[in-house]
Amino acid sequence: MSFDRVEGKPRDLGGFSVRRLLPSLAHRAVGPFVFFDHLGPATLAAGSGGVQVRPHPHIGLATVTFLFDGELMHRDSLGSVQPIRPGDINWMTSGRGIVHSERSPESIRDTSQPIHGIQSWVAVPKDHEDADPSFAHHPAASLPVVQRPGVRIVVIAGDAFGVTSPVAVLVPTLYAVADLDPDSALVLDAKHDERALYVVEGGVSIDGVAIPAQTMAVITSGGEVSITASSAARVMLVGGAKLDAPRALEWNFVASDFAAIDAARDDWAAFPNARFPQVPGETEFIPLPPRPRPQPTAL
Repeated sequence: MSFDRVEGKPRDLGGFSVRRLLPSLAHRAVGPFVFFDHLGPATLAAGSGGVQVRPHPHIGLATVTFLFDGELMHRDSLGSVQPIRPGDINWMTSGRGIVHSERSPESIRDTSQPIHGIQSWVAVPKDHEDADPSFAHHPAASLPVVQRPGVRIVVIAGDAFGVTSPVAVLVPTLYAVADLDPDSALVLDAKHDERALYVVEGGVSIDGVAIPAQTMAVITSGGEVSITASSAARVMLVGGAKLDAPRALEWNFVASDFAAIDAARDDWAAFPNARFPQVPGETEFIPLPPRPRPQPTAL
C-alpha cells in the first residue's frame, strides 16, 4: 500500500486556527473533494463575538460543514436559517450562485465557546454547475452508524461499510468519521476511485506506517487499507469518484471553465444582484479580493 502525506499549515483567524489540507501542491483534490479545512480545536473567549464569517458567494460546489464541538448559525440567500451542532451535517449546493454566512449564534456569544470541526467543498458535476442552489440539513440522529469491534463509524455522505447516508450527493462519495479505541483496527475497502484518511486526533498507522495527528494520507494505490489505532483516535475518510473534468478554483469559486470564474467575480463586484442576492436580514459582506494571479488555480 502506498500513500502521500499532506500536512496543512495552520492559519490564525483571530482566536482560532484553521489547517488547510486540500488543495495542496501534491494533491489538488481527492475524489470530488476540492477543499478540506480543519477548524480548531479552540475555545473562543466570552465577549469576543465568536466566529463571524460574513456573507460571501459560491459557485460550482457544495459546502459541507461538520462539527465535533461548538455551534454555528448558517444563513443563506435562499432564506435558510439553520443552527449546526456536533454530528449534524449542513450540505449547501451553490449551483450557479449562492451567498451565505456562518456565525456563532447570538445566544452564546457572551460565554466562552468551543469550536472544532471540518469544512469541505465538493465539486459538483459539470452538468450541474448552472443548477439552482439548494440547502439541506441532516441532524446527527439521521446519519447511519456502523459498529465494529472498538470502532464507531458515522457515514456522513455517500456510502461506506455497507450503508448509505441520506445526504443527497451527485457523484459516488466517501465521507465518514471513525472513532477508534486503542489497539483497534479498521479495513477500508477499494470501492471508491480515490481515497484519503485525515487524522483529526490520536495516533493511527496505515499498514504499519504511522500517520500523526493533523496529517492527511492520500492513498495512491488500489486495494484494501488497514487502519490501526495506537491510541484513542478520530479519523475522517474522504474520497469518491474522480472529477469529471479539470476544475478551476479561485477564492470561493469552483468551475470547469475559467470564464465562469471571471463572470462570478464580476457579479460579486456588483453585489447584490440577481445572481448573488443578499442574505435576508444581513447587509455586511466580504468584498471581492484582488486577483492574486493571472488565472485561477487548476485542479
